Amino acid sequence: MNIDIISAKKELPIIGKYIIYTVAVLSSLFHLWVNTIGVIPEIERNAIHYIFMLSLVFLMYPAFGKNRFILFDYLCLLLVVAVGFYLLIFDEALHARNEVMVVSDVIFATAAVLILFEATRRAVGLTIPILSLIFISYALFLGDYFEGIWNFPGVTYTRLMYRMYFAPDGIFGSIATISSTFVILFVIFASFLLYSGAGSFIINLAMALMGKRVGGPAKIAVFASGIMGSISGSAVANTSATGSITIPLMKRVGFKAEFAAAVEAAASTGGQILPPIMGAGAFIMSQWTGISYVNIILVAFMPAILYYITIIFYVHLRAKKKSFAVLKDEEIPNIKDVLKDGWSFIIPIIILIGLLIYGYTPTFSAAVGIIAVVVCSYFNKNSRMGLHSILDALALGSLNMVTTGTILLCAGIVVEVIILTGLGLKFSMLISMLAGHSLIITLLLVALAATILGMGLPVTASYIVLAVLTAPSILALMNAGYLAAHFNISLQDALNPQVAQGLMHFIPENIKKSSLLAAHMAIFWFSQTSNVTPPICLASYAAAGIAKADPIKTGFISLALAKGLYIIPFLFIYTPILFTGPLFDSIETIILATIGLFSLAVLFEGYYITTLNTVYRLFFGLSGLLMLLPSFYYHIAGLCLFIIMTFILFSKKKATSHKF
Repeated sequence: MNIDIISAKKELPIIGKYIIYTVAVLSSLFHLWVNTIGVIPEIERNAIHYIFMLSLVFLMYPAFGKNRFILFDYLCLLLVVAVGFYLLIFDEALHARNEVMVVSDVIFATAAVLILFEATRRAVGLTIPILSLIFISYALFLGDYFEGIWNFPGVTYTRLMYRMYFAPDGIFGSIATISSTFVILFVIFASFLLYSGAGSFIINLAMALMGKRVGGPAKIAVFASGIMGSISGSAVANTSATGSITIPLMKRVGFKAEFAAAVEAAASTGGQILPPIMGAGAFIMSQWTGISYVNIILVAFMPAILYYITIIFYVHLRAKKKSFAVLKDEEIPNIKDVLKDGWSFIIPIIILIGLLIYGYTPTFSAAVGIIAVVVCSYFNKNSRMGLHSILDALALGSLNMVTTGTILLCAGIVVEVIILTGLGLKFSMLISMLAGHSLIITLLLVALAATILGMGLPVTASYIVLAVLTAPSILALMNAGYLAAHFNISLQDALNPQVAQGLMHFIPENIKKSSLLAAHMAIFWFSQTSNVTPPICLASYAAAGIAKADPIKTGFISLALAKGLYIIPFLFIYTPILFTGPLFDSIETIILATIGLFSLAVLFEGYYITTLNTVYRLFFGLSGLLMLLPSFYYHIAGLCLFIIMTFILFSKKKATSHKF
C-alpha cells in the first residue's frame, strides 16, 4: 500500500491518507463491478459515482485555502453521502407520486447542486460553478429580462430542481453516465498500464528510436508525450511527467528553454486527440452523435498523426537551422534491450484495440485490458504486479479521475439548462446571423469561442459547452444544400439551425453521420487549444516551470507549434480527411495536407535546405495554403510550386558549395 501516490492539496495525518486510499480503491472496484457483472439502475450507479468523486474532493482539497480538515469539510462529506443515498432510497417514491416533488425532495436536490458547486470550486476553481450559476439564473428568472430569441419566461424552482436531481439530463444524467462508465474505466486502465512500468518503457523506446536523429531530444518529447498523453488523458499531468525528462535533454543539446518547454506542451496537448485512448470528450462525442467509439478512434488516427508530424517538422527545421548536437551513444538505450524488457506492455493495448474493433463495448474492452495488464506484467520479472501494486493502481485510477469526474458532474447542470431553455438553438442562430451564413466564418467564430472558453474551462467542459451551443449551427450550414434540394424549402430556411435540426432525422444515415462526425470532431479539436493558447495556457505554464522559461513566451511558441489544432479542423469540414468520401480522395488529402503543413513550417521557421529570405518564405507559405484548400487543382498548383522551390534551393545550395 503506497500512500505516497496521494497528492492531496492539504496536510493530512497518516490516517487521513489511508482513508483516501481506501475510498479510492473501493471507488475503482465499484466502477469495475458495475460496468462488468453488476446490474443496477443507471441513476443509482451515477448517484454512487457522485458520492465517490465528491467524497475524494472533500478529503483531498482544502476549503478557503486552509491546509487542514475543518468542520466545514466534515459537513460537506456528510451532505455528499446524504444527497446520494436520498436519491437511492426515494427515487422510486417520486415516480410513485407521478413526479410530484415534496419539500424533502427540493431540499436534497438543492443540497446536491450546492455541494457540487463547492466540490467543483475546490477541484478546478470558480469558473465552472459561476458559469453554472449564470445558466441556472437564466432558467429561473434572468431569461425573462431579455428580448427576442433570448427571452425565456422561466421555470419554477421546484421544476428546475426536479430536472437537476431526478431527470435523465441533469446532474445524474447522460454526462454522469459517460463519467461513471467509459471515462473512469479507461482512466483506471491507464493507471494500471502506467503503474506496471509502461511509462518508463515509452520514454526509453522514444529515446532509442529518436535519440540519434537531428533534434533527437525534441523528437523524443513528441513521441513519448504523444503516447503518454493518450494514455493519461491530461495534457498538464503529462507535461509534468514526461517534461521532467525531455525538457532538460532538449536544453542540453541547444534548444532554448522556451522552445523546449513549448515542444513538450504542444506534444502533451495532442495526447487527447490521439487514439486509442482519447480524452473524455471522445466518449461524449460518441454518446451524442450515436457514432460508435471505435469508428471515432479509427477516423481520428490519421489527423492526430498529422498533428504530431507537424510538430516534428518545426523541431527538425529548428534543429537543422541551428546545427544542434545529437545525444551521445551512451545516453541512448539499445532498441533491442528496450523491446526485450518492455514488449509485454504493448499486448494490453493491442487487446484493447482488438476488442473495440471486434465490436465489444468500450467498458468491456477496458475491463479486459486491465486484466491483460496484470497478466502481461508477469512476462517481465521487473514489472510483476502483486496485490499491493494492484491496489495502488486501483487507488490511482480513482484519484486521477477526481477532477474529470467532478467537472463532468457539474457540466450536467449546464447541459440540462441548455436543453430546458433551448439555448443551444438560440446561440446557433446568433452565430448564423454573425457569420452571414458563411461556414468558414462560423468555424472561425467557434475557434475563437473555444479559445476564450478555454481560458477558464478545462478542455472537456469547453467541448461540452461548445458542442451543445454551436454544433447545430455548423450542421445547418453543412447540410443546407441537401435540405433545400430534397425537402422543397428555400436555402434561407435550410440555413436556419432550428429547421435543420428538425429535419436531421430525415437525412440519409451516411450523410447525417458524416456531417455529425466532422462537426463534433472540429469542435473537439478546437477545445484542445486552451492548453497552449496565451494568456492562460496550463500545459505551457507547466512546461515553462520545468524549463525555468518565460510562461507567456512559451505559450506563444506552443501556439505556433500546435497550430494544427486550428488548421486541421477545417479539413474535417471541407475535405474527406476523416474518410467520409472516396478512399483515393481521402489519401490524396492526407498526403497533400502533410506537405502543405511542412510548407507552412518552412514559412514560420525560415529554413529548408538553407536559410530562407522573406520572398522564399512567402512562396512556401503560398504553396502550403494551396495544398490545404479543398480543391484538387489547388493541390496540384501548390505541389508544383513546392517542387519548383525545392529544386531552386537545391540548385542554389549546390552552386554555393562549388564556389568553395
